[in-house]
Amino acid sequence: MKKLTKLVLVSSMAISANAMAMQAMDDASLSAATGQDGLNIGIGISKVEIEKLFIHDNDGLATAGLGGTSTAGAIVIKGNGTGATATKGIVIGANYDNAGAYLLASRNLADLTIDTDAGTSGTGGAFLNIGAQVSGLDIKIGEIGVTGSGALPTAASTNIRRGGDDANYNAILSGLSLKTGPMSANIQLGAAPQGAMVKLNASMIGGLEITNLGILDNSTKQGTGDGTAGNRAAGQIFVDSIKVADANAKDLTLNQSISVIGTEGANKGYLRIISSSGAVDNYVKGVHLGSQAAASIGDVEVQGLQTYFSPSLGVYTPGAVITISGH
Repeated sequence: MKKLTKLVLVSSMAISANAMAMQAMDDASLSAATGQDGLNIGIGISKVEIEKLFIHDNDGLATAGLGGTSTAGAIVIKGNGTGATATKGIVIGANYDNAGAYLLASRNLADLTIDTDAGTSGTGGAFLNIGAQVSGLDIKIGEIGVTGSGALPTAASTNIRRGGDDANYNAILSGLSLKTGPMSANIQLGAAPQGAMVKLNASMIGGLEITNLGILDNSTKQGTGDGTAGNRAAGQIFVDSIKVADANAKDLTLNQSISVIGTEGANKGYLRIISSSGAVDNYVKGVHLGSQAAASIGDVEVQGLQTYFSPSLGVYTPGAVITISGH
């Protein structure tokens, strides 16, 4: 969810200012209106679409015993031929459910408040502060699979697209949809006296819901895989919906600190996410084994799920620490 939210913000700012009703107030106008210097930006975009998204692993897997060939491959998100994701891999729009209850009061996709501050020597000095309010989102993701990477563009290429090998492709997920309530984040660049580059501290109204999630097993596919006699389709675990909320509640608390850690000694750096949002309830509705058409085995409910991490030996702190780095 956090990655998708950041994707919305980056994509939104990259789109032309006349895409919808983008509003911006300069320092002078804002000061006259509120008595404060700074900059407010309202991003009035109703939808963001991405045709395909590739994440290339340029050296592949070196372990031959696991089938590795050290040849570049990629994770790809593309259209799955249905609905909003028929030809688009990712479609992000506002969540208009419940008569607009999950939208910002401004009806913008996001509102940004930007200030610069001299800071103090004890907290690293000057910094840029960006307060972000993000509307509830309706996110649809198409088919996710793996493919052989295409050739890198050369000086003679007519575009910068690399893409993948359509003849060497295996689907992993059939697609999914998720809806969120409004969220807020505070971002600090330069110094970060708040303790992290990004601080999420909000309540997602209505919780988080993921629908139509299908996990595919292509190792069982035979022939063309179209499901006709002698041509077995890939096996699938399909889930109608997954709902996540705070324990014994309907909303979902978001308390995360996101930091980018630089090089130190042999460690070349990584992204660190520390979560301290508290226990959650999960309700998984309609679990189908084999295919989406198979009879459901029922629903699965998990109450009061709480994770812990250990900052030191024998110490258990509620929450989780996730690190992401290259290898």
